[in-house]
Amino acid sequence: MNEEASLLVDLTDGIATLTLNRPQQKNALNDPMRHALRDTVHAIRADRSVRAVILRGSGEDFCSGGDIRAMNVADAQAGRERIDDLHGWIGLLLDLDRPVIAAVDGVTYGAGFSLALLADFVIATPRARFCMPFMKVGLVPDCGAFYTLPRVIGMARTRDLVFSAREIDAHEARQMGAVFEIVAKEALHDRARQLATSLANASPVAFGLAKRAINQSLSSDLRGMLEMEALAQGIAFTTGYHKEAVRRFKEKDAPLFKWPASGPSLGNLQ
Repeated sequence: MNEEASLLVDLTDGIATLTLNRPQQKNALNDPMRHALRDTVHAIRADRSVRAVILRGSGEDFCSGGDIRAMNVADAQAGRERIDDLHGWIGLLLDLDRPVIAAVDGVTYGAGFSLALLADFVIATPRARFCMPFMKVGLVPDCGAFYTLPRVIGMARTRDLVFSAREIDAHEARQMGAVFEIVAKEALHDRARQLATSLANASPVAFGLAKRAINQSLSSDLRGMLEMEALAQGIAFTTGYHKEAVRRFKEKDAPLFKWPASGPSLGNLQ
């Protein structure tokens, strides 16, 4: 995988950690970072040795959104093309058939908030701050937020955050459902890796099928979801993972998959 100055990519033990690396600019997305994310997401999708992904920011923040100082959009067509360029890899990341964990600290604004919403789980510190500030500069949410935000927090709360452009803290974000867990700052990245490691040990077939079904559930009907369920379960029944998991269950061996509880050192902060 390529490593750009604005995006650091580490692949260790099957876990790809993507670090937004412009700490002096609060990891604002500029063109080199966007292009690096695009290339890296495509590479991860094609690389089956990657079993889980962690998104994080360097320094004290996750991502402050798009770099407004670097934006130079001449007309409506150019603006549309700029956003359309994002949509290919954003869709791939949202539907990636492997676990994605966002480890969020500090500022998580605009496109940064949208990027975190693409993850399966968002882990945040108490000092994380979330905002959809687009109305303040006469823009609308992007990076998939019109799709993800209502599905994660509901329509009424989406209107609240989009129209008011107000900031919320980690605890309010957790109450809304945008944050899965709040952990101490010093435990953030260890906890994200712990979750990623656990999920990486799940059946890759079952996880991918379940994630695809969940992502499609709100835009489908009962008949469509029941058919998807039957097809997915038929496939899952045939996997070696399932057969080995059943054998271990019957013989009372250690399970293949185990969800990691937060230990005392991690301090799951409610």
